[in-house]
Amino acid sequence: MTASITGYAVYEGLTTSLDTLCAQAYGSGRKELVGLHLQRMTCLLFLVTVPVGVVWICSGWLLAHLVPEQDLAYLAGGYLRILLAGTPGYFLFEAGKRFTQAQGLFGASLVVLLICTPINVLLNYVFVFVLRLGLSGAALAVVVSNTLLPICLFLYVRFIVPSSLECWGGFTKQAFRNWGPMVKLALPGIIMVEAEWLAFDILTFSSSYISTADLAAQSVVMTICVVMFHIPFSVSVAVSTRLGNLIGSGALSAAKLATKTYAIIFVVMGLIDGTIMATARTKLPQAFSSDPEVVRLAAAVMPVLAAFQLFDATTALVNGLLRGLGRQSVGGYANLFVYYIIAVPLALFLCFGPPKLDLAGLWTGCVVGSALITVSEGSYIIFFDWSKAVEDARSRSD
Repeated sequence: MTASITGYAVYEGLTTSLDTLCAQAYGSGRKELVGLHLQRMTCLLFLVTVPVGVVWICSGWLLAHLVPEQDLAYLAGGYLRILLAGTPGYFLFEAGKRFTQAQGLFGASLVVLLICTPINVLLNYVFVFVLRLGLSGAALAVVVSNTLLPICLFLYVRFIVPSSLECWGGFTKQAFRNWGPMVKLALPGIIMVEAEWLAFDILTFSSSYISTADLAAQSVVMTICVVMFHIPFSVSVAVSTRLGNLIGSGALSAAKLATKTYAIIFVVMGLIDGTIMATARTKLPQAFSSDPEVVRLAAAVMPVLAAFQLFDATTALVNGLLRGLGRQSVGGYANLFVYYIIAVPLALFLCFGPPKLDLAGLWTGCVVGSALITVSEGSYIIFFDWSKAVEDARSRSD
């Protein structure tokens, strides 16, 4: 949780600006700008790693003041200190995959992950069970795997799709200038990602106050939701890239038609995911736990999760559309307001207040939150003057 909130979510949020900048630059025909945006983002990510590193290095001491189990706090701190060595590989891959995705090369990152994921599993086995390095071995496996990600991506681009290098104009001093447009998109991107990730972490932490079994059940259903969410989220990346390409080229009619098509696709996707959740509500938890009580608690909340799948899919859509339009700030404000003024307080009230709905209450708050984000961001997209996005894209290309 600490690594995600204080590090990975920051990198993920910052690089969402490339979903806008690289896609629109490629669509406008200014292909050399795609590489320039990548260089600027890389510089920013290295700069941001300084405060992230300070937090991770001091995390043992910080966590010891926040949690009662001080031994566990210092173990977590040691894990994060080792993990820090893998952050450059992580954020270079996150930035690099935007470089390829802007050009429509979505298979590049997939191939890299198909190579590196088994390597990560093998390294975990060797370091943890063969060399008996324990938690340090697990962290070291992540470091090596993360470092391999950008290396494999570079090799793929260099030797499999060398044509994509037409967007790379070489290193230039311009990478250290004119960061304004990038930062203007990157900071709201952090808010969008952090607001959502932290909200769900708060709810998971809150479930520990119900019972140990409920915490285990929450971990099970959260894992299922994360797996299911990656389906619409992955498609939303393609949506933001394609929309960015169309906005960059000034093809407003095609962009609006594509958006209507995407809306239908994501609603159908959400309904299918929800149907799977509802019909397999007892089978899915059994894949993650053999404890009958945990399975029962998880199965009981699955109907609520089925409804959540629909709005989770549509939320992924509207967030992707906002990235394509270059309106991350709208998503940032919406996520902050909805999650922390409405969704999280409502979830806690339904869980611990008079309704006493336990896990079902927590997830009902999530359903309401996702629905409100879909409605608020969707309304903005409908009434927004899309020609303004085209003008902004052209100004960024100048």
